[in-house]
Amino acid sequence: MAVVKKTIKIEEQRIQAVFGQFDKNIRKIEKSFNVNYVCRDDSLILEGEESAVNKAERVIRDLLIIAKNGSEISDQNVDYSISLASNGDNGNASDLESDKELICHTLAGRPIRPKTFGQKKYVEAIDNNMIIFGTGPAGTGKTYLAMAKAITAFKKGDVERIILTRPAIEAGEKLGFLPGDLQSKIDPYLRPLYDALYEIMGADSFQKNMEKGLIEVAPLAYMRGRTLDNAFIVLDEAQNTTQSQMKMFLTRIGFGSKAIITGDQSQKDLAAGTKSGLDIALKVVRNIDGIAICNLTSKDVVRHPLVQKIVEAYEKYEKPQGHDKR
Repeated sequence: MAVVKKTIKIEEQRIQAVFGQFDKNIRKIEKSFNVNYVCRDDSLILEGEESAVNKAERVIRDLLIIAKNGSEISDQNVDYSISLASNGDNGNASDLESDKELICHTLAGRPIRPKTFGQKKYVEAIDNNMIIFGTGPAGTGKTYLAMAKAITAFKKGDVERIILTRPAIEAGEKLGFLPGDLQSKIDPYLRPLYDALYEIMGADSFQKNMEKGLIEVAPLAYMRGRTLDNAFIVLDEAQNTTQSQMKMFLTRIGFGSKAIITGDQSQKDLAAGTKSGLDIALKVVRNIDGIAICNLTSKDVVRHPLVQKIVEAYEKYEKPQGHDKR
């Protein structure tokens, strides 16, 4: 294929943002598409095979839009833009940086918004349905985005309280008897939920609302016998529920409530031979109006790029061998 050159005009004040610290962004683009670049004044010249140059140009123009919008270009922006261009997917990373995608801000002022188009569909499903199943591997933002939507709905007065729950099952190891009172015993299982609450709304605000009973963090077993009206309910680690537990949870949901069920079907900690309540529920309720099922993939992983590679490596290893995921 013929070697071509393309010139992209970049305003001088945008060059540092697009190139990144020590030119890390442009070097990553150069390596990903096997192109060469030269920067002269306000011109960036790309050289390489035509298809590669076109993809690199797409990524650079995408990053340029993010910079012009005043947003900081993160490693995740760069990686996702490269992924979209490489796979020929529609859309650009910059499309997700608009104000209309904003969910809320963390206590430190960091904006929370979907970072992939899979996450965007997940957030839209939350807005438009009463019960939402969000499945996918670690790092896809299933629980974090659910927490952000729950806190936003609570602050707006759309719901009267937030209820966060997960089954209290050890992750593949027996911890024995834990010391302390009941709350101390269950806290380790619920720590990931606490962490998200602290980051988004702050420890003081969380404690005050928890004392008032407006925010509740509890094991799934505590949901039995209750009817949950006017609440935003998040069931995390749902792959570790049994069939009866999942049925119990789904039938607790009352008027004015919204429930999000999240889980990673590849990481079950149930006893051998026990079927996952999440797996069964996805088959049972998939055709019911008002219930949405969002399947996030390794493309939606927004943690360190190495996490995405690990997830993909395990998917490749487990698929052909048919490993038992219970």
